[in-house]
Amino acid sequence: MSNRRVFLSRSLGGAVLAASGFFPFRRILGANDRVRLGLIGAGGRGQEIFKAALRCANTEAVAVADVYTRRLDEVKRFAPNVQAYQDFRRLLDDKSIDAVLIATPQHQHALNFVPALQAGKDVFQEKTMAFNPDHAQRMRKAFAGSGRVVQIGIQSLSSPAVEQARAWLPKEKIGTITQIHTHHYRNAPYGGWKRPLPPDCDPQHVDWTAFQGEAAPHPFQANRVINWRFYWDYSGGNVFENMVHQVGFWYSLLGLQIPRRVTMTGGNYLSPEMEVPDTMDVSMEQPEKILFTWNSMFGNRHFGEGHDLILGDRGTIVRDETGRVRFLPEGGETTREATPSAPQTAGKAPDLVDSSDTTDMHMQNFIDCVRSRKEPNCPFEIGFRSAIACQMAITSYRLGRTVRWDEGREEIV
Repeated sequence: MSNRRVFLSRSLGGAVLAASGFFPFRRILGANDRVRLGLIGAGGRGQEIFKAALRCANTEAVAVADVYTRRLDEVKRFAPNVQAYQDFRRLLDDKSIDAVLIATPQHQHALNFVPALQAGKDVFQEKTMAFNPDHAQRMRKAFAGSGRVVQIGIQSLSSPAVEQARAWLPKEKIGTITQIHTHHYRNAPYGGWKRPLPPDCDPQHVDWTAFQGEAAPHPFQANRVINWRFYWDYSGGNVFENMVHQVGFWYSLLGLQIPRRVTMTGGNYLSPEMEVPDTMDVSMEQPEKILFTWNSMFGNRHFGEGHDLILGDRGTIVRDETGRVRFLPEGGETTREATPSAPQTAGKAPDLVDSSDTTDMHMQNFIDCVRSRKEPNCPFEIGFRSAIACQMAITSYRLGRTVRWDEGREEIV
């Protein structure tokens, strides 16, 4: 430990150390040092991002935490030497862990994220970053001045589509943008989310109290553990699952702020076991004088899983579900097309797990930033703004009216 850090440790105390980003127990990583990793939340997506992290050079799986013991056993099959815990706080106690990947249900994100930063860990946080404005504010308070690297799991921001789309965004090319139309379409019962209930999903193998966190208490139900995306207590439905990806992508490229007003309408027309809607339209009035819309359904796949139109008075940028970026000038000129930026996925059956190359790229960017201490491709601020936009949509839907963002109070009203 350097003389400066010894002085800080002895003279200022741990609270000031945390605020300064100096943690006496944390290793200082060089460019070639091994990054030691922990996983919190070991369901399908958690296992996928853990595998992606282990595909990065010079990384090591150290520990995994999940409230359901089956998930711990599943991780041990591909990372047999990890320490396994039902209580994630025991993972955070391991001072050798440099970074944690958080892929718990959405209502638990802040409950894992804040202690992880306080323990001095860098964090890869799956989207949607925060479940509600209170959680978002708690997370921001923990992040401010922490010195930690935080990557939010909007993986398209590490894809070649970023630079390909950015090339057409200057005003002399696309002109003045006043509308953005985005779509996410699947033709699959329950959006492909419904999972069978394993016979060992019971109170003996699940820490039900820890799973519920701050949500309204309920008697144990296996369906709430396995199909948590169905329930408002734990999920924002497809708004939190997929709208956030498209919002985060364009918020980052265009520097968009939290919407002034949001209206969401729709319903659950095909999925009777699910509380969240399966068909919806969202309209966001941006302070930049842009109308940003998103619509989604689980009964048709015409637009595919991610289709965006950026509409300027000189032309249109199109990004489709394959990651292909095109520019269509006004006036009937020939379409100008960029090189495809992601694997072709048209016709792929929907799943909870995205194992595309963009996940590997996004994880590599995170690991690189853990070493370099640079800001990652999807930083905390994009996670915060996109989460608030999505929360506004859900609040509008549940209240049955348009909602506003009170910038002064930082509340949805």
